[in-house]
Amino acid sequence: MDSTSDRAVADYHALLRDDEALAQELEERFFARMRERHLTFGGRMLCSFPRPNLVSPAVYGQIGGVCRGIFRAIEKVESRLGEELWDRVDLLPEERELARLDPGYARSSPLSRLDSFVTPSSYQYVELNAETPAGSSYADTLAEVFLEIPIVRRFQERWRLRPFHTGRRLLATLVGCYREAGGRKEHPSIAVVDYEDVPTRVEHHMVREYCESEGYPSLVCDPRHLTYEGGRLRHGDLPIDIVYKRLLVNELLERRDEVRPLLQAARDGAAVIVNPFRCKPLHKKAIFEVLTDDTLQGLFTGGEQAAIRAHVPWTRRVRESRTTHAGQEVDLPDFILGRRDRLVMKPNDEYGGKGVFIGWEMADDEWTRALAEALASSYVVQERVDVLREEFPVLSGGEGSDRGRLGFGDFVVDLDPYVFGGEVEGFLTRLSATSLANVTSGGGQVPSFLVEPRP
Repeated sequence: MDSTSDRAVADYHALLRDDEALAQELEERFFARMRERHLTFGGRMLCSFPRPNLVSPAVYGQIGGVCRGIFRAIEKVESRLGEELWDRVDLLPEERELARLDPGYARSSPLSRLDSFVTPSSYQYVELNAETPAGSSYADTLAEVFLEIPIVRRFQERWRLRPFHTGRRLLATLVGCYREAGGRKEHPSIAVVDYEDVPTRVEHHMVREYCESEGYPSLVCDPRHLTYEGGRLRHGDLPIDIVYKRLLVNELLERRDEVRPLLQAARDGAAVIVNPFRCKPLHKKAIFEVLTDDTLQGLFTGGEQAAIRAHVPWTRRVRESRTTHAGQEVDLPDFILGRRDRLVMKPNDEYGGKGVFIGWEMADDEWTRALAEALASSYVVQERVDVLREEFPVLSGGEGSDRGRLGFGDFVVDLDPYVFGGEVEGFLTRLSATSLANVTSGGGQVPSFLVEPRP
């Protein structure tokens, strides 16, 4: 699929297999380097794979074009359907209340991430994280660490690597939303807001450190520790201009009484919230039903239709209904029961692989019970993506020390482009030995680089 990348990976692996000194240095120092830069998730090492993901500029350009088309189509259905979209994606009443708040700027999801799996022929985008796309600061920091590793330095004698700068784009997007909403401070204050016991707390501080290095007063805080008086949202004595919201709307609503200052500031337009609460309809996994609904294809341009057909798997909300699949009308529950080996069911609004039913890994009776559970809740069903497993070096046995044992294994690659203001910059790249490729479910993260041969 990417001949330049294939050649680069072969060269990288040859260095590892043929140069004992480079392999030994990795075994002795790789985990220590991760630990020194606080690259952990919930206390465990974020990365145990000492090889970055390598993407050629040509393929990166193709990915950017496809994501642009998919994202334009999503924004188009939001604009054309209005609140009808909320019904289609099963937006809850309390979510609708918040979705009606005007954030002061145009885009409902200025920060997003399209999550995809690498397949033998292309990429298949299975979800849109339109609410709190995490991992970008981890990715930037991982890239910095990898560029210091001896094997990567040696590799660059023959190959040119270009890192992505998602932190820079993140900050520019936050400040851009602030300016669009009428903010005039040269360096507005930024609060990275999430509950203090989340496993991504380390990354929140990476965001804070970068924003501060660029001259923006910043802090990490729990939303329950904010106050709102005299028309200003504050943490202690610091007035907050921008809230970089890292928790989900449903996580706020679960503790509505404890986060009233933040909610009231949002209602009054007293702080710029990014992403805004109205991103929620786009974040629901059922947004991909809207994209693949045969009756709505007339909303899209020919290019957008082509991107959807080639890169978005068939998706439907799980309910008692008739629908279409490959142009044929089907009874949806019967269709789901009869296609266990080709379907996956997942909660409409959940993350980290929670509640996912993978049909081809279940027995018939388990799948029948899963369908009953999905029908009683808010679920989507999606066509199976035939993933490509790629070989990566892996260090095992080093969690309790600075030393690991180097080997090789085949892993599912989850390549997730970040979308800032509708344009792609960089990836969250996750590896897993199982069908669920996410860090919350036990996978790991590697940095991605653009790669070109040196002349």
